[in-house]
Amino acid sequence: MKLSARNVIKGTVKSYKEGAVNDEVIVEIAPGIEMTSIITSSSCDRLGIEVGKEVYVMVKASNVMLATE
Repeated sequence: MKLSARNVIKGTVKSYKEGAVNDEVIVEIAPGIEMTSIITSSSCDRLGIEVGKEVYVMVKASNVMLATE
């Protein structure tokens, strides 16, 4: 698999909540560090998402902003 996205992070599905149309998938990318993804239920089924499954989180954004106080 080759991707144009530069931000590809390997992780493990920690939990997921099924919704009527979309599912919320929580991926642990390092001990105590999680990322959440909202994907369609059909995508969740097609990918075989289940707790403990190894997945790749891909972040593609045209803008990444920073702020300080």
